[in-house]
Amino acid sequence: MNTVVTANIATHVYRPAAHPILRIHLLGPMRATSYLGDDVLPRAKKARAALAYLCLAFGAPVPRARIASMLWDRVSAAQARTSFRQALSELTSAMGPLAAELIATGRATVRLNTNACWVDALALLESSSSHSSRTDLAVMCGGELLEGLDEVSGIFGQWLARERIRLKERLSGSLDVVLQQMNRPGCDPNQVSAIARRLISFDPTHQGASRALMRALAKMGEREQALREYERCREALMKTLHVKPSAESERLHDTIRARSRRKGEPAASAGPTQSALPDRTIDAAAPERSRLRVGVLSFDASDCENDQNPAAALARFRWFDVISPVATMQRPLASLLSNDVFQRQQLDYAVDGTITKQGQKYHISVRLLDLSRCTRPVWSDRFELAICELHRLNELVTARIVGSIDPIILFIEGQPKRREHYGATGLLFLAIPLIYSMERKKFQEAGDLIQRALGIEPDNSMAVTLLAYWHVWHVGQGWSSDMAKTFSTVERLCKRAMDLDPENSEAIGIYAYTLAWKRDFDRAVHFFDRSLRLNPNLAYIWALSAAAYCYIGEPENALRRLGRYRDLAPLDPYYGFFENAYTIAYTFKHDYERAVVVGRRVVKANLAFINGYKPLIASLGHLGRREEATPYVEKLLSLEPDFTIEKFRKAYPFKLAEDRDNYCKGLRLAGIPRR
Repeated sequence: MNTVVTANIATHVYRPAAHPILRIHLLGPMRATSYLGDDVLPRAKKARAALAYLCLAFGAPVPRARIASMLWDRVSAAQARTSFRQALSELTSAMGPLAAELIATGRATVRLNTNACWVDALALLESSSSHSSRTDLAVMCGGELLEGLDEVSGIFGQWLARERIRLKERLSGSLDVVLQQMNRPGCDPNQVSAIARRLISFDPTHQGASRALMRALAKMGEREQALREYERCREALMKTLHVKPSAESERLHDTIRARSRRKGEPAASAGPTQSALPDRTIDAAAPERSRLRVGVLSFDASDCENDQNPAAALARFRWFDVISPVATMQRPLASLLSNDVFQRQQLDYAVDGTITKQGQKYHISVRLLDLSRCTRPVWSDRFELAICELHRLNELVTARIVGSIDPIILFIEGQPKRREHYGATGLLFLAIPLIYSMERKKFQEAGDLIQRALGIEPDNSMAVTLLAYWHVWHVGQGWSSDMAKTFSTVERLCKRAMDLDPENSEAIGIYAYTLAWKRDFDRAVHFFDRSLRLNPNLAYIWALSAAAYCYIGEPENALRRLGRYRDLAPLDPYYGFFENAYTIAYTFKHDYERAVVVGRRVVKANLAFINGYKPLIASLGHLGRREEATPYVEKLLSLEPDFTIEKFRKAYPFKLAEDRDNYCKGLRLAGIPRR
């Protein structure tokens, strides 16, 4: 049985999508999370084992009978097939709507679409992977293959033991090649250390890895640790192979020990450090540009083998350029400032952070630095992550970092007189706070700024996107004389933005919201899903999708999405605006007391926001508090004089008649005129 599986693995190619919809961890305790961060791992061990087996088939079809007989090796073939059907049903149920894209079943075979997934073990095994990607994966993917699943069945345990040996051999060979390439002067000692430690975890007697680790520790000034590593390696060699360390290892040990005894020598003088080397890529002057540039420094990792930063996730946002060379800098921040590295790179912002290990937790600190005039922190946050949850780093930490940075930069750049000169993107930054003001004069000024930006750059995808967004709220404020025509304009603009940039997740999300208002709910859900697959950290699209799910009649789903929005951007400067989606959700849920509490905050934060009043008024009506609703009704009618229940009934995108009738009943009880 294993011979056949090995043949499938050898001939099938693993090419994961750029934006996988599922992340599966087979190394360490098994885990599976969707692109939305939902846990989709089945509970039963045998269902998990079946999923793991399908993963390690690299997407090739696997006979049902093979998996059934492996997992249920002590029962009849008929009973094994029945049990496997139940396990497969549990697996598809756990994956929910994603199962249709991921699992293909036939009468005799079953197949997992691994190319739609990111699977840690497959990424490590794939022979076409670059050495650099293997390096990153080796750091992130720790633990034994399928820990805790040894006792699923006797045959499965035997198969798993062989797979573990094969994985270790392949990974050890790959890491050995990477280490040989990296273990030279000028390479980042943190990365060398991480690879060496991973290789030593497979083979404690690997002297090449031990020497590389000793050199890396010495470069970082950790000579005592380097000497302890020598002792560890010596003991492992004596215990396992009954031999002494090689002469090369002994010479390195003697050199480090001699240097550690010198007095008055800088701690890091054992070898050339990253900061002592010229870096022409970083220090070279950047070309002229009209977009913001955000540099991401490599996080300062202390006693942590997972040196991760949010550069890749931040690059999915379309408002600024992320300068990736900065992510390789290992210099102290003070040195970068004193040497004008940021100025020569023409950076506007920098993301800086530290990761420290204390006991059984990692402590992560991150800050956003504004470099425009004088370097100053404009946002910071701290996170704690248990060592056992390191696999959730992207979900629990990176997502919140990048989800917060984007709206904060937009808010700062939207301040008047922020800069003396504005290109097209600068004009768009100025327009954003004017849109959210919902004051008609300022709103119109925002529209003029967007048109000016398009005059400068007609093919600027974000300018086209923001114009579409402007039209959406022009309708929402009741200022459009022809709603259908305006929404057709929004659709055209969104499609234009998507043609210019197919991965413009903001344009896709706004398009989805427009479809919801046109009552094309199935397509709206599809495009919201597409938008958030491209950029699951785009906070305000989560909020827009929450409002759309209210229209569909799913307020609980809407509240979950709002929770994701709040987790991503707890300090969103426009939170008071998007908080209105909570009022809508509580109104649809018939939780009128909460709707009133939130609704009051919304209208107080933005007196000109017309749609903030409507769910608040309806909820007060249902609570029988007409007198309390009166001033809100008067304010709404002053902003939208022709507002009536009949107009609302026709325009608002209710999917369910009962939701429409209930909402309108609340408006009527609060004193809104019928016609």
